[in-house]
Amino acid sequence: MTEKTESGVSTLDTVKLVLAAALLIGGVFAYYWYAQASIFVRLGALLAGVAAAIAVGMQSEPGRALWHFMQTSRVELRKVVWPTRVETRQTTIAVLVFVVIMGVFFWALDLFLLWVTRALTLTGQGS
Repeated sequence: MTEKTESGVSTLDTVKLVLAAALLIGGVFAYYWYAQASIFVRLGALLAGVAAAIAVGMQSEPGRALWHFMQTSRVELRKVVWPTRVETRQTTIAVLVFVVIMGVFFWALDLFLLWVTRALTLTGQGS
């Protein structure tokens, strides 16, 4: 039952992932099916379905790989050198200035192309 397929995921892992998807869909279905119930009951059913889906999904090999990836991402995130407040302000100002310059450029280009189009229409070339 644990034989690996071509993608490297075992049959048991596939069953676990399908069950997790079914639990997630079941939680969403319960939320809408019991529309007459209290919102707390509906949210409880939805959250229970999501929690059960996560619990089952994390028992599979792809789930464990995702958890390992998230842990190593947190380690790498701690290694990032974040910019200072001054660097952030300078970069923001540079971006805003560039956006204004490009906005003026495209506005002028649009006016020029409008002028060319109207000139061609007036001479009969655009008809």
